[in-house]
Amino acid sequence: MPIFEYKCSDCDAKFEVLHKSSVNQSDVSCPKCNSTKNKKLFSSFSSTFNSSSDLSSGDCSSGQCQIPAGNCSSGLCGLN
Repeated sequence: MPIFEYKCSDCDAKFEVLHKSSVNQSDVSCPKCNSTKNKKLFSSFSSTFNSSSDLSSGDCSSGQCQIPAGNCSSGLCGLN
């Protein structure tokens, strides 16, 4: 099940909820104030990629992916 991020319209608290995407957003309540007036936020995700290729060894965000500078902007080292 995916984790969704929400922001409460009443108290501005941000929180995460683990649920099916088919769950009605009005059923989600803020853990801080119990309000059901919440806005679903866009969020990023992280994944790992394992390959025997030298190009995929390392982390693009840290500059360790062994791809020339400027060629790893998508963050998907070795997946070109």
